[in-house]
Amino acid sequence: MNYIEVKFVCQPYGEATKDVLAALAAEVGFESFVDSESGTTAYIPAKLYDEAALAKMVEEFPLDAEISYHIQEIEGQDWNEEWEKNYFQPLVIDDRCIVQSSFHNAPRTFEYNITIDPKMAFGTGHHQTTELMIRSILEEDFSGKPLLDMGCGTAILAILASMRGAGPILAIDIDQWAYDNAMENLKLNSIGNVEVLIGDAELLGSTRFDVILANINRNILLNDIHRYAQVLNDNGMLFMSGFYTEDIPAICTECEKQGLTYISHTEKDNWVAVKFRKN
Repeated sequence: MNYIEVKFVCQPYGEATKDVLAALAAEVGFESFVDSESGTTAYIPAKLYDEAALAKMVEEFPLDAEISYHIQEIEGQDWNEEWEKNYFQPLVIDDRCIVQSSFHNAPRTFEYNITIDPKMAFGTGHHQTTELMIRSILEEDFSGKPLLDMGCGTAILAILASMRGAGPILAIDIDQWAYDNAMENLKLNSIGNVEVLIGDAELLGSTRFDVILANINRNILLNDIHRYAQVLNDNGMLFMSGFYTEDIPAICTECEKQGLTYISHTEKDNWVAVKFRKN
């Protein structure tokens, strides 16, 4: 799958401009961001890119800043190789979990050692939302609990959940690249209790879960929360990320409609992970 890379240049550029730009870009489907001194580079799957929505976002930008941008399409494998070479470094979380690629050689053994070769699927732990979800998994007792990982990407969350005792696990992603990569990473980590499917929430049927993980984007979550609630067991837990602090009220409102109670949330750089329980 190809991606659209949009390099935003902002004058002036500060924390407020960065946060608002990323929040608005996420609303129109951009899912990964890399900051620079003069702006932000954002990525979106080519099939989801809407040029008119991007132009409108920039035209109606609410802060006093001049924004220009350059667009190019990135071929999947070429982009992945460049990203791995320049950006993917081993990541240690809470001195308990390390995420690294097969080409790394970390000197220490941690409680949880996860090997991820990311290909085009985002999910190495380096994005704030993935890290927040990893921390949530490390804090919970998932022993023997059937679990759903929606928008699984590299399957990093399903892998850690399996290491933490969850199972059986169903992992779903709409992208063929993600499916292929998830299967490779499950094999790299010797995980045998995760089934991976290609699709979206339409695949959810009669199978029910004690835990649901969903690290996607705000609009997809708002659209699919009712489906998550339908397949979540009573007293089951729903963990969601992929959105900003200011999105919490909208997420909470939709969850409350579906019989889900807010428990807590964690934050990093204005990104959040939120925990709900089914009544």
